[in-house]
Amino acid sequence: MNQPNTNRITKIHARRIWDSRGRPTVEVEVQLADGSIGRGIAPAGASTGSNEAVELRDREQAFGGYGVDRAVANVVREIAPALLGMDAREQRQIDEQLIALDGTPNKSRLGGNALIASSMAVLDAAAKSAGLPLWKYLAGDEPVTLPLPEIQIFGGGAHAGRRVDIQDFLVMPVGASSMDEALAMVAEVYRAAGQLMADAGKRAGVADEGGWWPDFDGNEDALQMLARAIDKAGYRNGEVVISLDIAASEFGRDGIYRPSLEGRDFTTDEWIDVLLGWVAKYPILSIEDPVAEDDTAGMIAFTRAAGTSIQVIGDDFLVTNAQRVRDAAAAHACNAVLIKPNQAGTISETLDALNAAKSLGYSTIVSARSGESECIMISHLSVGWNAGQLKVGSFARSERMAKWNELLRIEEALGGAARYAGLGVLPLK
Repeated sequence: MNQPNTNRITKIHARRIWDSRGRPTVEVEVQLADGSIGRGIAPAGASTGSNEAVELRDREQAFGGYGVDRAVANVVREIAPALLGMDAREQRQIDEQLIALDGTPNKSRLGGNALIASSMAVLDAAAKSAGLPLWKYLAGDEPVTLPLPEIQIFGGGAHAGRRVDIQDFLVMPVGASSMDEALAMVAEVYRAAGQLMADAGKRAGVADEGGWWPDFDGNEDALQMLARAIDKAGYRNGEVVISLDIAASEFGRDGIYRPSLEGRDFTTDEWIDVLLGWVAKYPILSIEDPVAEDDTAGMIAFTRAAGTSIQVIGDDFLVTNAQRVRDAAAAHACNAVLIKPNQAGTISETLDALNAAKSLGYSTIVSARSGESECIMISHLSVGWNAGQLKVGSFARSERMAKWNELLRIEEALGGAARYAGLGVLPLK
């Protein structure tokens, strides 16, 4: 006698909820035959690559054009009927159904936000049905590490009204021996940076991702302040290092870079020289999107010039796409990839990009977006997929802290098997 499939999807519901900017986003709820319920919430980026999955927004007067009524309706009217009865454990099969149902190369018909929220909800439901935390459901019997955090101290670029050109000034606690110690170290740096800003009469609140608002006259002023904050917090000898997200596509195009605070335009080679000058002067071990997404030659040149001294991350350049990762590796561009589920549009495509990167010797960094929610799934993805690194934003605002705090719970659950990634996860020699 055949046993009933308790993992069968019996109900899918979607609703409009609100993200960390107070903008609408899509939440999908999936129920299985055994009563398990999974949820997925679509995040949203401010600085986005032109080749990533497209958010479907209503583009009407309400909510400044950011409404998601059409995306929610697409889940209810098209996605739900297509997935009902499918086995939630068959993630790839479900994601392939979503991709085929949308029928466009960039998820623009049904909306990347509708698809990723649905894909995430199915994954969450499957883990709940198995009675496992998501990281364990993903990892199975494979060993895992707690990721090295990349945590924003000053926000900039599109996250802070373009007050400075560089989007993220971050730190990485490479000298920690546990996740608990790593987060405590960042807490001290964040506090020290806030005090230095207050002492200078420049503390003016926080940016989109919780980093201090960048009240600086120049990009390098923020670097100097960050280096001072690390020192003030008592960390020396490379215990805490700097990571930068340049997000150069925001001010560069066709090989010309126009950062507003630098007072001049730069060619690709000139801009690379500026960045390499910062690397020589400050404890920088990672740079993301150093040149614009359309500047492949510049990415190759920067990666070659930086050598193995720093991590060179592709974000807008790679948009969590496995083929783009393979093409970049063949061209010797980058040595690391940012992994953002909503850039890809489904969980399976996200995992494909991560696995492609790993197979080619790239390091991988699971990442949140600037428009986030209370969803903690990426914390579990970073551990369960053994990504090695996690970038969530800053050390403030509950949509960020929920994700960092979840790593502490995972570390505690791992007990004696807990291992912190640390410096060794960076592709350095």
